[in-house]
Order: sequence, then C-alpha cells, then structure tokens
Amino acid sequence: MPEATRTDLYEVTMAMAYLDHGLTGEATFSLFARSLPPERGFLVAAGLESVLDMLERYHLDAHDAAVLAHALHRPAGDLAGLRGIRFTGSVRAVPEGRIVLANEPLLEVTAPLPQAQLVESMLLNRVSHQTAVASKAARCVIAAAGRPVVDFSLRRTHGAEAADEAARLGALVGFAATSNVEAAHRYDLPATGTMAHSFIEAFEDERAAFRAFAASHPGPLTFLVDTYDTESGTRHAADVLRETGRTAGAAIRLDSGDLGDLAARARRILDGAGLPHVAIVASGGLDEYAIDALVGQGAPIDIYAVGTKVGVSADAPYLDTAYKLVSYRGRPTMKLSTGKTTLPGPHQSWRRPRYADVTATLDEPAPPDGEPLMETVMRNGRRTGPRPSQVASHRRFARDFAMLPAAARRIGGPVAPGARLSPALESLVDQVRERLVSRQRGA
Repeated sequence: MPEATRTDLYEVTMAMAYLDHGLTGEATFSLFARSLPPERGFLVAAGLESVLDMLERYHLDAHDAAVLAHALHRPAGDLAGLRGIRFTGSVRAVPEGRIVLANEPLLEVTAPLPQAQLVESMLLNRVSHQTAVASKAARCVIAAAGRPVVDFSLRRTHGAEAADEAARLGALVGFAATSNVEAAHRYDLPATGTMAHSFIEAFEDERAAFRAFAASHPGPLTFLVDTYDTESGTRHAADVLRETGRTAGAAIRLDSGDLGDLAARARRILDGAGLPHVAIVASGGLDEYAIDALVGQGAPIDIYAVGTKVGVSADAPYLDTAYKLVSYRGRPTMKLSTGKTTLPGPHQSWRRPRYADVTATLDEPAPPDGEPLMETVMRNGRRTGPRPSQVASHRRFARDFAMLPAAARRIGGPVAPGARLSPALESLVDQVRERLVSRQRGA
C-alpha cells in the first residue's frame, strides 16, 4: 500500500525541515472535531482500526522518496533523511463504537515529530469520513426505534472503498444487513437484497417477473411492487407468494411515492390476502429524518433500507476535524487563532453518569464516577491487542447509547451537551496562552 505517498506536500516539506533543524523529539498531536454538525449532539468514533492498520505498515522506502522528490522538484538525494522511516510511536484513542461529545479528542498520536507529521492527512481522512458515516447511520438506528435498518449504499457512495466502510459502519451501530456482497464477505455481515425495476420491465407482465424471480431465488422473497402501480403490484406479489407457498420471511418493497400512505394501503392488501406476516420494506432516499417522520405517523413499515443519504452522510458530509500539535518534548503547545484555539497538552476524556463528561489533562486523577474514554491502542508502532470484533464494537455503541439521556435519543430533540474542561485543563490553557502572548509581544 502506498501509504507514505498518500500525504500532503506540505507535510513532506515540514518533515524535511524538522530533520534539517534537529526537531526529532517526541511530539503529541491531538485529532478532534472543532465543532459538531448542526443537530448533532454526539459523534460515533470510527476509523481507528484502519488507522492502526495504516500505521503498522507505514514505511517510506526508496521508491516513495523518489515519488515525493519528484513532486517537490528536488533531487531524490535531498530526501535521504526520510528514507526508511517507519511509524514507531504510540496511539491513545477512543475505541470504535463509543459515543463522543464535543470537546473530546478522538485520538492522540505520540511519536518523533517527523513521523507524527507525515501521517496527518491519512489519519484525518480515515477518522473524519468513517466517524461522519457512523454517526449518520447511528441516527437512522435511533429513528427506526427498534425496526431493522439495512444498508443499500453501494451504488452512491464516493468510491467502492467508501461503500465497504459504509456497510461496516452500519453494522457497527446496529444495521441488520447490507446489500454489498464484498462487504458482507469481508466483515462477516448478513447479506440482503431484492430486485431492480429493470427486472420487472424485462418481462411482459409483473406476475411473470415475480414468478421468474421466485424460481431462480431459493431464499426468502422480496418483491419490488412499485414499478407501475403500487397497489396492483402488491396484489400481484400476494398472488405469487400464495401460489408458490413461499411466504416464510417474504416481503414487498416500496421505493417511491408517499411511503407512509402506500405502506398503509399495501398492508391492507396483504392482510386481506391472508398474508399478515409478509413484511413491508421501505427505501428510496431515506435518512433519519424521513424514517423518524414515518415512524411518528405510525406507518406500517417493518424494515428501512437506506442508501445515498446515509452512505455519503448527505446533510453533514464532512466533519470539521483537526490534527494539531499539543506537546513537543514535554512542552505544552496550543494554537491561538480566532475561532480555532486548541487545547494544550495530552488529554484524557472521562465519561460520567448522564454524559456529564470532562476533558482533562492526561496526568490528573479521574473525577468521581469517571470512566476513561481514550485507551492506549498502539505502542512502538504495534497494536497493543488484537483487532476487536464487529460484535464487540457494536456492544460498545449499544452500551453508550443506552446511557444517553432519553431526550438526546430523539431525532430533532435536545442534543447532548459537550464535555466541560477540568479546572486543571482550564488553568493550563490560561498558562500557555499567557506564555505565548508574552513571547509574541516581546519578539
């Protein structure tokens, strides 16, 4: 994997300058979200596992150095100091699946300064994208209020790798299945799927299409019923299900129109045909807001299939994340830029009852009833333990979600408050700010 060349050019230039000036001491960088997207009270930490994979295999070899030198318009020999670099540092991070509030770092890297700088972009890339998608998917699970949610995002995500991650992240927060076969295989997830409108259109009539699909598909049947007319399609699906006797686990799918009204009509048709156990699946541009509205109106929808808006986190497609130096050679550092001030020093966040979280300095004692959010997950460039299973990561989310105040578990309800700073961290902020301001005034 060409991890060493997946970097911003300025990171390479800075790393070379660090080496030229002997700045190779231990540095700590903190990765955090400056602010949460609108209507988001929390994030679901994600991306850590791919970050650790990347750091374990990170190696800047001679070929990489030549690629970077070409981009810099420099002789390859100028990058001799970078050749052979591997990541030898440590990582403390919030494990995947945990709920994180504003003012809480997602991970912190401690390593020789050039190493920690060179991996900046790839850490931000992985954590930002995956945390955004996991947080969006979690909101769909919340909105569905116990009804299964499945991933249909493969066709619309920004690349195949993003689609695989969307399927994995959906499972992380409780999705029941994915239509993405590769992701299902790679991550051991249940696979699910139905049919496209093109299949229906290829046959002379709808019943013939349903019969052909039933003959070729041995598993539970789900018929797409809105290609022409939803009510007629539901009747045709009911006829084929009864004549084939394939009603166990069967469903119909609605993909367009007023889903709430059409689901009510379809339910009456199915019940009237003696098929009360045939489920109704809804899809078609759904996200947590649409699901919440359908659940709120009592729509008889049993399963929600989400794709585009969740796979790209459409209403919040990015996080305002940053990766900032907070300590060099034991000296706390911070940024004073307007609107982008950072917190100095390595940190720990403490989960307290009812999410009265506290972000503190790393070395101060735990607050009463506090549980640390960040764990040491890498030392000397190697994981400190085995990769957690999907089940274990989902359990983390389920546990944290159960602890959320009831109001924060509603879409459109009050959001969870951000973490407060400990008195010791507030004091450190003031001390470092005063030192930096004094130094600038005296410069």
